[in-house]
Amino acid sequence: MTFNALACKLTRVTLTETKPDDTDRSASPAHAPNRWGPKRWAVLFVAGLAMFLDALDVSMVGVALPSIGAELGLETSSLQWIVNGYILGYGGLLLLGGRMADLLGRRQVFLSALVVFGVASLVGGLVDNEGLLIASRIVKGVAAAFTAPAALSIITTTFKEGRDRNKALSIFTVFGATGYASGLIVSGLLTGINWRLTFYAPVVVVAAVIVAAFFVVPRNAERERGNIDFAGAITLTGGMLAAVYTIVTAPETGFTPTVIGTTVAALFLLSAFFIVENRLPHPLVRLSILKVKSIVRANLAALAIFGSYISFQTIVSLYLQNTLQWGPLQMALALAPAGVIVAFLSPFAGRLIDRFGTTPMIIAAMGSFVLGYAWFILRGGSPEPAYFADFLPSFLLLGLGFALGFSSVMVQATEGIDDDEQGLASGLVQTSGQIGGAVVLAIVTGLISGPVPSGIAEYRPGLYFVITVAAVGLLASASALPVRRPAVEAA
Repeated sequence: MTFNALACKLTRVTLTETKPDDTDRSASPAHAPNRWGPKRWAVLFVAGLAMFLDALDVSMVGVALPSIGAELGLETSSLQWIVNGYILGYGGLLLLGGRMADLLGRRQVFLSALVVFGVASLVGGLVDNEGLLIASRIVKGVAAAFTAPAALSIITTTFKEGRDRNKALSIFTVFGATGYASGLIVSGLLTGINWRLTFYAPVVVVAAVIVAAFFVVPRNAERERGNIDFAGAITLTGGMLAAVYTIVTAPETGFTPTVIGTTVAALFLLSAFFIVENRLPHPLVRLSILKVKSIVRANLAALAIFGSYISFQTIVSLYLQNTLQWGPLQMALALAPAGVIVAFLSPFAGRLIDRFGTTPMIIAAMGSFVLGYAWFILRGGSPEPAYFADFLPSFLLLGLGFALGFSSVMVQATEGIDDDEQGLASGLVQTSGQIGGAVVLAIVTGLISGPVPSGIAEYRPGLYFVITVAAVGLLASASALPVRRPAVEAA
């Protein structure tokens, strides 16, 4: 699920001033902060459609994986590249996408990337070759790497930090939940006819978003001056591709010369990325931003959430359809309650963030994920599992985790960031989520690699790793809680 994405936080009722853009200037000073005009609602709707599109695509492909594998004769290790190709293109270039949105203009980047996204989706449905299909997914992920941070920075510069932005981001999350739930149902219906239709359907949404964005999204009031760090983007993306290839291939082939070469390439490129970022005057990532502990915790939480869930959804899709012989629509309906929970509860997330702060919300979300995975591990592998007793509680807990955690993570990740770096901050947290998804899925695929597993026992190593990732995310978030120290009596 792009996995994908969001904004700024105010844990108390304090409002922080931000640079006004075109939308802010049009608002009357006397206008109540929580009453938005039609222009703001239109901007939020168009940006939300981009989130809807990303979630729609991720859930549709997840349901279609077994059908794609059956028609093209792909094993699990190959199927994961259909997911990971998108994730790596997305996560590897998110930072570049956010930076270009700051420098070149959010509207221009948003519209251009949408066109590429639509074309890549169309090509993916037309090809019959495994390599071309994966290549189209990588290009599609690259396009999403530019639409997602552009959409987020459009929101974070349109709505001031505080209650307005929290409310906007909670609504933004609803679009993602709706896209995810819709993608499950639509993919279940379309895959029953032909899995290629799941690649064609997003093209229609893309066309609608492009038309609406052309008229609604304002141009940047101000653009940041600076250079585009292509060296950082290339080393990060290349390093991640090499690392994931190594993780996926090594369990099957061992440390062959090719695997050793990709291992060395991954270490070299990722090391070069940090060296480049420390030396450039206008880096892709201002590494000093990682000195802010709350931002680091938010990025770790994003990594744990998306890393664990994308792998879990892949396992569930293969298990329900290949092992239990469920149809695509039956599986989609089984997962749909998670999306419904997110869509129903997300509008309240902004109020909960204002009242409790982001840290308690993220801790509650991570706890919900851990419980959801634990339930599936303990009950989902029954000889004759019953949906309402063995599967549904797990899916509801995961939906609750997303509803509480998604907006909270994105709000915390961009707190206190100036408008000219909102693209960087939103891109950074989305990159953490996507890289987490790619790496965790690669490891899980290695744990369940080989022919398509026939029983739950073959999936258990992957499930154990999934719950471990979520538990680590829970511990990282809980480290922010204040530690009560016993009072020391003065001598």
